[in-house]
Amino acid sequence: MPSPSSLKQEFLKKWVMGLQVCNNSEKEMSIMERKKAIKLSADVAMASARTASTSWSRALIANASKNNESNFIVDNILGNDSQKIKKASILSLSHNKIVLRSKKILKKSHRIRRAKKIAPQVVLASSIAKRLVKKRTQVLKRLVPGCESMDDFSLIEETLDYIVSLRAQVDVMRCLAYATEHLNSK
Repeated sequence: MPSPSSLKQEFLKKWVMGLQVCNNSEKEMSIMERKKAIKLSADVAMASARTASTSWSRALIANASKNNESNFIVDNILGNDSQKIKKASILSLSHNKIVLRSKKILKKSHRIRRAKKIAPQVVLASSIAKRLVKKRTQVLKRLVPGCESMDDFSLIEETLDYIVSLRAQVDVMRCLAYATEHLNSK
């Protein structure tokens, strides 16, 4: 994992590139369209700063690449390797969906068999704890892009990387907002 300062520098460079592309578009944007473009360019810039080496970054790039209107922004931020990165991201995302679908089918069939076998039992503290961990893990899988079909260890690793990247993104945005506010007050 790169140092936070180099991650911030790379993110800022790519995000400014994405914002310039949005600003140079000939189409007049409403506030909501501008908000979506800023968010899209920030997400793609952060994923690109991680060089699509994580599942969450590949998922963000693949989701951004689905929309034809955002392809121009994605291509400009990713640069020369945009086609290669987008293909790898889309393949990774489609593989995750196939694995996820087969896991759901397997779980449903397992539940049906299990419901027939198990008689009512006394609920133990350990089973309650396991259920809570499982629920929280499922929530985490929905929050982190591209982590729907991961095992718990990989999920924690991806989540930590995603949090570090989001923190870097917030820090850069705060600094940019502060600098803009400071310039406008003079």
